[in-house]
Amino acid sequence: MAGKLDHHPIKPLIGSEVSGDPGDLASGVHGAELRRLLQERGVILFRDLDISPEQQRAITASIGPLRGAAGDELQRVTIDETASPEYSAYVAQTMFWHIDGYHNQTVPCFGGSFRPVKLSPSGGETEFLNCYAAYDALDSETKALIDPQRVVLSAQTSGKAAFPEASDAQFAAWRAVPPAQQPLVWQHCDGRKSLMLGVSVSHVADMAAADSYDLLLRLRAHQTRPEFVYSHQWRPGDLLIWNNTGTLHRARPFDPASGRLLNRFTIEGDEPICGVRG
Repeated sequence: MAGKLDHHPIKPLIGSEVSGDPGDLASGVHGAELRRLLQERGVILFRDLDISPEQQRAITASIGPLRGAAGDELQRVTIDETASPEYSAYVAQTMFWHIDGYHNQTVPCFGGSFRPVKLSPSGGETEFLNCYAAYDALDSETKALIDPQRVVLSAQTSGKAAFPEASDAQFAAWRAVPPAQQPLVWQHCDGRKSLMLGVSVSHVADMAAADSYDLLLRLRAHQTRPEFVYSHQWRPGDLLIWNNTGTLHRARPFDPASGRLLNRFTIEGDEPICGVRG
């Protein structure tokens, strides 16, 4: 018989610390409860969990199907291009608030798990903000204004943030990626709404440039208020799982020579991004 899954809030509006038997967790018996908790809390954290990469995979897969070919779902999150050339190319952009796969996808990934292999002596925290709570805390006038809006996302916008002194070649590569439009507010299948405002958002479509600038500046300041944000200080033995569809996340700067490395498994998405329904 499986043991009980214990959990308590890390902060009132985001994050829960969870404890359970590693064998039970890997068996999948708690998968449905973990998914429900992720949808409610955005981030769940296990401390001092003695598990193998295979058990990390099994725990993550209990929440939903994994992205990647069978047996090749592990992603190595590192700045070292020899260890992970695909990921290392995007490390600079991950230092800014973002939703994975949001730019031009209809169905972003549901979330995923991180487990540290090697940590930086300083820096390298991972931060998350609750997009549901940020939207809910807006006043009714602002909600009425932003609910129908669509925003333009571009590789150039996120690229310039990460590389303010970019070369002509970098700008040319970014401009070659077509911009996309997404709702500013995602109304989810359960009716809840979340604010969708990552680093790649350039401007509000069909709004005067000055008004768009002011609105996005105000919303970004609002959504990063401390009560909506959890900054995770990594420790060996951590397993952190996050809900990509209800949070933004970012890595904090660290020494590139530190060898910081996290193992990641990604959970496939199953919910399309939808604007607010009338």
